[in-house]
Amino acid sequence: MKYSVLVIFILLCAVGCQRSGKTFTPERKHLMEAIYASGFVVARDEYQVFSQAEGSLSEKLVTDGDSVKKGDPLFIIEGDQQSARYGLAKENYEMAAANYKKDSPILAELQAALETSRTKMQFDSLNFVRYNNLLKSNATTRSEYDRMKLLFDNSKNEYALQKSRLEKTRNQLYIELQNSKSQLQIAGDESGRYVVKSQIDGKVFKTMKEKGELVRRNEAVAIVGMDDAFYLQLNVDELDVRRVKVGLEVLAKIDAYPGSIFRARVTKIYPMINKQQQSIRVDADLADPLPGNFSGLALEANIVIRQKNDALVIPKAALLPGDSLEIETTDGVKKIKIVKGIETLDEVEIAGGLDSAETLVVQRK
Repeated sequence: MKYSVLVIFILLCAVGCQRSGKTFTPERKHLMEAIYASGFVVARDEYQVFSQAEGSLSEKLVTDGDSVKKGDPLFIIEGDQQSARYGLAKENYEMAAANYKKDSPILAELQAALETSRTKMQFDSLNFVRYNNLLKSNATTRSEYDRMKLLFDNSKNEYALQKSRLEKTRNQLYIELQNSKSQLQIAGDESGRYVVKSQIDGKVFKTMKEKGELVRRNEAVAIVGMDDAFYLQLNVDELDVRRVKVGLEVLAKIDAYPGSIFRARVTKIYPMINKQQQSIRVDADLADPLPGNFSGLALEANIVIRQKNDALVIPKAALLPGDSLEIETTDGVKKIKIVKGIETLDEVEIAGGLDSAETLVVQRK
């Protein structure tokens, strides 16, 4: 039988194309699907210490790395504004204290008015009793009796009014005295020597100011946090946010400790997207202790979505569009449909549609 040159070339090409692909069999191995995240190690309860006063830093009582207790002084700031505020508060307190004294002009005047009304009430009371007796003996008229009764009633009301006015003023002066005393105490803490104190038991991780430098109100002067508890502050791409859940395991690689993997667990997912980085913040509590207890260490992490110990795995490059594969059969190369499981950047799990003994074909490009 004779064949044309073109037919022979087509036949040879068909045979060659069937054998031009790379063949392999799927393998069983541990496979993990995870989300990549970057971030930092952060001390528990870490916060920036802000100055509530303006002035110059007269004393720096701590240095980086010092341990502190809650209420310990960190810095002392001196400022003219605080001294002026203290002076005004002191004047207000002294005035309030003077006004509350028993012999103060305000109370003395009211006390005198009360005594005058008491004397008049007693006088009118005697007259009323006298006219009452006269009326019983028909020695006076009813109109005179009524006039004396009205004078006595008015005296009683005036006495009650003066007594109430004195008590009300005394109470008001007492409140003013207590308020001015509190303001003096607050101003005393801030006067001239304003003390910046620690709010927690922990460590001073960083100080931002040195002795003699100018400090502005609401300016950060230090960073303080716990020295025996740390967590991971992660940045996760917004495209992966929907797959992150509280409780997922995190495997972190910290740059300062190469070769070590630190385990953690997701504890909080923040609802606000960082518009600049197009990412979301995720916190994870460390399960493994840090060797050096440093805050701010850079890290890379994998948030484990799911994993399987005995997965049937193939290279992702072998997967064809439509979740299909090419396998070798006795009749040549055949395309089959499969069911995917766990996926990574380079590999994919075959959850169904392929036997572990099948030979796969990856066509050379």
